[in-house]
Amino acid sequence: MSLFDAFRLDGKRACVTGGSRGLGLAMARGLAEAGADLVLIGRDPTALGEARGQLQALGRRVEVVAADVGERLASEDAAIQVVEESSPIDILINNVGGRRIDVPTESLPTDQWQRIIDLNLTSAFIWSKVVGGSMLTRGWGRVINVASMSGLIANRGITGRSYETAKAALISFTRALAADWAPRGVTVNAIAPGYFATEPNRRWFQERPELRDSVLSMIPMGRLGQPEELAPLAVYLASAASAYMTGATLVIDGGYTLW
Repeated sequence: MSLFDAFRLDGKRACVTGGSRGLGLAMARGLAEAGADLVLIGRDPTALGEARGQLQALGRRVEVVAADVGERLASEDAAIQVVEESSPIDILINNVGGRRIDVPTESLPTDQWQRIIDLNLTSAFIWSKVVGGSMLTRGWGRVINVASMSGLIANRGITGRSYETAKAALISFTRALAADWAPRGVTVNAIAPGYFATEPNRRWFQERPELRDSVLSMIPMGRLGQPEELAPLAVYLASAASAYMTGATLVIDGGYTLW
């Protein structure tokens, strides 16, 4: 196998939660360009249909499942559906997540805390258990958890620490699951993005321009990441090129966490 062949995903099928837009769509596109067929999970049927059309143009098979992965029962039902109807799944990207609130901890309602924990952490557990677990009998698989640099630091200027807590726990879950599944041929790694130019971030910065200025001042590269800049890392972790890597968390943040 040549160096570049090690990054090919021909004959593989990848499932991406939150795959209809933003970072999820960018990673799904990268996997498709490397040869993988896709199963995309998302809440919005319209966005899923648009994503499917874009990615099918690359010549790949693309299936979609509409489900709110942040809701436990709906999430588990959707994961079971994927295993029953779209197996085998070789690559799972647990991408669904988000902050969605900016409430100080001392004022944060418990139900809002739990909602963010479920969205960012419980969803990854459910999909790893069901879809990742289906890889074990075949002795090969890739699970990629999209954590955040916020799992390693506390973000300035934003309150409500359920997000940092969930992402830190996701990093720990990645390490623990990697240890359990390494002897069984399934690797588990995490990507920890910094600030990327996603729709929620653009909207947040429009509402709070002072936050945007503060964030950019703390990024040595002086800019937000572009979603497509995450795709090569996802392809690496999904491919044979990363065969000896498991339990790792790879930070991609323009240098934000250097200071």
